[in-house]
Amino acid sequence: MKEKELVINYVEYDSMDEMPAAERELMEQAMKATATAYAPYSRFHVGAAVRLADGTVVTGSNQENIAYPSGLCAERVALFSASAQKPDQAVEMLAVVGYTEGEYCEASPCGACRQVMAEYESRYANTITVLCYLSGGRIRRITGVKSLLPFGFDAEL
Repeated sequence: MKEKELVINYVEYDSMDEMPAAERELMEQAMKATATAYAPYSRFHVGAAVRLADGTVVTGSNQENIAYPSGLCAERVALFSASAQKPDQAVEMLAVVGYTEGEYCEASPCGACRQVMAEYESRYANTITVLCYLSGGRIRRITGVKSLLPFGFDAEL
């Protein structure tokens, strides 16, 4: 038997004002994307913004469906849209934020979204930085999907 330890390093900003301009701008794009969510069942609007290697920003929002789980999370909408539009560009950063009851709120990628991000890291051999909006306007910055999904599926392509 071997005992092992898992350490997750991340940065937490007290507000968006503390963030570098490029990160703040991406989070602002994710906030704007919450307005396009279709969330009549949960009333939890999620926005995501993806920055690609060439600087292009692609946004997405959650799209619910009465035949749950036929809807799709904001993160995957943004990631799949970016890949369809610019298949040769790696994803460098993803921002995600929730909105409900008239205010922005905490959001973090679900397991399925984390696995999709892990595949994109593998596909492009790069690290994705993830920005998550937290309660009170704080922001968590995680570098690398392995910090979000340490035991994800690996595929040898």
